[in-house]
Amino acid sequence: MKYLVALAFLAILASLGSALFFMMNDGRNGKPKTSNMARALALRVGFSILVFVCILIAWKLGYIQPTGIQAGK
Repeated sequence: MKYLVALAFLAILASLGSALFFMMNDGRNGKPKTSNMARALALRVGFSILVFVCILIAWKLGYIQPTGIQAGK
């Protein structure tokens, strides 16, 4: 589970980096603007949702245990 979350986090950072690259370079030197930045940011949102769902599934299956303040105290 740790490796899956770490891999998804790296994918989120990579998609943010590619969105930055497309934001800085699209539409320069007479080239038309493309939708690459929007696609990269959509992938980032998708990876974030995937991490959240994986954490919820791991909690439900008992792979991870909640810690910290107990509810109702």
